[in-house]
Amino acid sequence: MSESSGHAAKLLLRVLAGEAVWPPPMWLMRQAGRYLPEYRAVRARVKDFIALATTPALAAEVTLQPVRRYRMDAAILFSDILMVPWALGQGLEFRAGEGPVLPPIRDAAGVAALQPGGVPERLAPVFETVRSVRRMLQAEGLGETSLIGFAGAPFTVACYMVEGGGSRDFAATRLMAFNEPKVFARLLDVVSAATVAYLSGQIDAGAEAVMLFDSWAGVLSPGQFRAHVIRTTQAIVTELNRRYPAVPVIGFPRLAGMLLGEYVRATGVNAVGVDTGMDAALARSLMPPHAVLQGNLDPMALVAGGAALRQETSVVLDAMRGLPCVFNLGHGIVPQTPPAHVAQLVAQVRAA
Repeated sequence: MSESSGHAAKLLLRVLAGEAVWPPPMWLMRQAGRYLPEYRAVRARVKDFIALATTPALAAEVTLQPVRRYRMDAAILFSDILMVPWALGQGLEFRAGEGPVLPPIRDAAGVAALQPGGVPERLAPVFETVRSVRRMLQAEGLGETSLIGFAGAPFTVACYMVEGGGSRDFAATRLMAFNEPKVFARLLDVVSAATVAYLSGQIDAGAEAVMLFDSWAGVLSPGQFRAHVIRTTQAIVTELNRRYPAVPVIGFPRLAGMLLGEYVRATGVNAVGVDTGMDAALARSLMPPHAVLQGNLDPMALVAGGAALRQETSVVLDAMRGLPCVFNLGHGIVPQTPPAHVAQLVAQVRAA
C-alpha cells in the first residue's frame, strides 16, 4: 500500500490504527540522546539530567533534534522513566558513571510516604515540553511527524524504586514481590495511578500516541509476569482507552519471549515493541490479528554499520512485510552509535 493511499492521517497513526503501509514508518528508541553532538551541546548547558528534562525549551529542542536530522516519522518526548518516582517524592539523582540513584523503598512505610497528590504539579514542565514540541513541529514544517509520549511501566519503575538504582537481576524487587505481595501490589498500584495521570497530562498537552516501557519485564517468571506486568499494564490501557479512545498505546515488555502474544491480548495495547532477542517471524505467529509490531533491529548492528547493518535491517523488514508495522530498534540507541549509520539505516528503510 502506498504512502498516499488511505486517509490523510499521519503515517505512524495510520499504522497504529491497523493499516499496513510500506515502507513502514520509523523512529528509534532513544533517538534523542548522547550519540548526537547537538544533544551533547544542549546537555552541557544544564547541571544535571533532571534540570534538562524539566526545562521545557531545552527538552523540546532535544526532542526535535533527530526529527530535523533524519526526518523520523515520530518524535518521542525527551524525558526519563524515573520522572514518576521523582514526582511521587522519592529522591532521585543521576550520578556520572553510576546512573540513577534513589533511596530504596523496601516496606509499607516507604510506600505510604509517597506523595501521589504532587504528581501533576511536579510534572507540569514535562507537559509544557509536549505543548512546545507540537508547536515547533508545525512551525518548522514537520507537521506530518507524530508525537509520542511515554512512561515507564509500573513493574520496571518499581524495580528502580525498590533497588535504589539499576541492577543486573533486580533480586530485591523480585524478593519483595514474593515476601511482601500486598506491599508490592500497593506500590505498583500507586505507580500505576501516577502513570495514568502522567500519560493523561501528556495526551492533554498534545501527545498523539503513548508508549509504556517495561524494560525489565523479562526478569520475571510467567506467573509473576502476569501479576505484575500484564495486570498493571491492562489497568493503565483500560483507563487511557476510557479517557482517550482515539489515542493508541504501544507496549514494550522487553524479553517477554513466548508471553508476548498473551501480553498483547490481555493488555489491549495497540502495538507491541519486539526486543532484539525475539525472532520477528515468531512474534508474528504469536500475535492476534489486530496487533501492530514495532521493532526490532539490534542496536549493535546500528553501531557496526555497513554490510552488517544492511543485512540485519533486511531481515527485520522481510519479517514484517505485509503487516501493519513500525520499524524501530529492539532496544535503545547506544551512545557510541555513529550518526552516519543512522542516516544509512533511514535511507535503507525508506527505499524498502
